[in-house]
Amino acid sequence: MRQKIKNPILRGFHPDPSIIRVEDDYYIATSTFEWWPGVRLHHSKDLKHWELIGYPLNRVSQLDLRGVGASQGIWAPCLTYDKGIFYLVYTIVRSFYCNMYDTENYLVTAKDIHGPWSEPVPLNNFGFDPSLFHDDDGRKYMVSMVTDHRVPQKYKGRLVLQEYDPVKKAMTGQARDIYQGDKIFLEGPHIFKRKDWYYLFAADTGTGEAHGQTILRSKSVWGPYEMFRADFMDREDEGEAYSILTSRHHEDILLQKSGHCDLVETKEGEWYLVHLCGRASKDRNPQSGVRFPGCRRYMLGRETALQKMCWTEDDWLVLEGGGNTPKEEVEGPEISEGTEGGAKAAVQDGTEQPKEQGRAAKACRLTRDDFDNQTLDLDYQSLRIPMDGRYLSLTARPGWLRMYGRSGLSSKFSQTLIARRMTGYHMTACACMEFAPDVFKQMAGLIFLYDTDNYLYLHVSRDEDAGKCITLLKAENKRYEYLTEYLPIKENQTVLLKLEIEENYAQFYYGYDEKEMEKAGPQVNAGFLSDEACNEGWFTGAMIGICCQDLTGFGKYADFDYFEVKEI
Repeated sequence: MRQKIKNPILRGFHPDPSIIRVEDDYYIATSTFEWWPGVRLHHSKDLKHWELIGYPLNRVSQLDLRGVGASQGIWAPCLTYDKGIFYLVYTIVRSFYCNMYDTENYLVTAKDIHGPWSEPVPLNNFGFDPSLFHDDDGRKYMVSMVTDHRVPQKYKGRLVLQEYDPVKKAMTGQARDIYQGDKIFLEGPHIFKRKDWYYLFAADTGTGEAHGQTILRSKSVWGPYEMFRADFMDREDEGEAYSILTSRHHEDILLQKSGHCDLVETKEGEWYLVHLCGRASKDRNPQSGVRFPGCRRYMLGRETALQKMCWTEDDWLVLEGGGNTPKEEVEGPEISEGTEGGAKAAVQDGTEQPKEQGRAAKACRLTRDDFDNQTLDLDYQSLRIPMDGRYLSLTARPGWLRMYGRSGLSSKFSQTLIARRMTGYHMTACACMEFAPDVFKQMAGLIFLYDTDNYLYLHVSRDEDAGKCITLLKAENKRYEYLTEYLPIKENQTVLLKLEIEENYAQFYYGYDEKEMEKAGPQVNAGFLSDEACNEGWFTGAMIGICCQDLTGFGKYADFDYFEVKEI
C-alpha cells in the first residue's frame, strides 16, 4: 500500500530536520533555538503521519538557555543510531551577532528514544551544525562547518572532520579540512556511505529564499570530495551553488527556502530526503527596509518537508521525477496496513506516559486543552527555562492551569509563558482565564509572539482610573505602543480572550461568552512576527501562548480554565 504525502510534514516552526530509521520506526529531530525543552522529536511508521514524542534535552544540566538571545540556543541537532544506541549531537549558540560565534557542541546518548538521555559530552567548537557519522569499521567521525570571524573571511564554506572516541567520550586526533569553498556558504553537513562512496551533504547559500542543498562524494572519508554538478541545476551565474534541491529561481511554488537536508533509506530500499522549507505570507518587507528589502515574510518560520529520491546510474542522488525544485506532494513508501501513525507519548522529563494519558495528550494537541491532565501537553514550550512547579501548577486548582507571574516580556531569564506553534495562515486561539490584579504591574493574557522584542499581547491588568481592564500591547523591534485604551471589565468574572489570524492579519477579541465577543483594538498587520522583519533573531517562527507577569515581585497568579489553538 502507498499513500500520497503532502508537504510540509511538520507544520510551523520545525527547522533543520535530521532523520533516522530504526527497523520500522522513523524519527525526526528539529531545532528549538531559545525555546525549552530542547530538540523536538517526532515519530512515524509511514513517513506521512507524525507524532511529537518528546524532547531529549529536558534537564538544565544538559541545556542552560538563560540569557541567550533571540534565535540563539539549540541549532541543527543531528540524530543518529548505531548498535542499539541513539546519538544526538547539538549546538548551543551563546552569541552570533558578532562574527565571533560562540558555538558549544555536545553529544548525548540513550538506549531508548524516549530517554533517559545522558549528560552531555563536550565536542569541538569549530562551528555550528555538527554531525556524527558511524563508519562500517566502528569508527566515528564528527563533521562540522567552520565559522570565520576574519575580515574579509578566507572561506565562506569550510568543512572539517575529526574522529570521536566513544570509549573515552572525547574527540581524538587532529581536525582536518575536508572541503574549502571560497564563494558559497556551507552549513549543516552530513556524511553517508553507500557502496564504496562517502557522500557529503551540505546546505548552501544561507537559510533564506536562496537556500539550497549540495552533495559531494569521495572514496575516503577524509576526502578529497568532488561536488555534483549537473545540467538540471538552475544557475544564473558562476558564483551560484550547484544544488540538488532549491527553490531560489521559483518564487511561484509553495515550498520556499528549501535546503538543509538529511537522508533516510526505507526497509524496502527506497530513499527519502527531509529538508527545511518556508511558506510565505502575503506580506512583504518595505523596499526601503534596512534588512531584506522587498522580501516576503515567513511568519510560520521554517518547516519540515519530504522528497522522494533516487540514484543515477553513476551513483549520484537526485529527486525522483527530475529537476531540483521541491514538490508539494510525493509518493510515500510501500507499507503494510496498520503501520501508519505515531508511537508512545512522553512527558516533559523524558519518561513514558501512561497509555491512556498519551492518547489524551495527542487528542488535544493544537486544539482545546482543558488542563485536566496531570502534566502539560508535549506541544507546549517555554522561553529558555523549564516548565516547573515554581511558576506553573495543574494541582493548585484542579482543571485549571495556575501561572504565577514573574519577569516582564523582555526577560531572557524568568518568564512565565508557555506557547504553541503557529501552523497555518488561518487560525484561531482562545483562552479562558480568571485574574485579579492589584496594580498595573500585574498582567496576564493571550500573546502572539516571535521573540522577546516582537509580539502582540492582549492582557488583563489594572489601571488607577479604569480599574480592572483589558488592553492590547504591540512590541515591534523594541518599539512599544498600546493599540487600545484601557477597556474596563467586570470584577470577579471569568474573561475570554480570543485571536483570529487571517493571512498576515490578527484581530483580537474579549468578552464573557464565546457567542458575544467585542473587538479589542484594530485589525493588525502581524507580518512583523517573522524571520525577515525582526532586527534580531531570524530563525524561529511565530508562537501563540498564554502568560503572566508580576513586576512587583510578589508572584500574583492567573488561572486558565482552557487554552485552544487550531487551524481553520
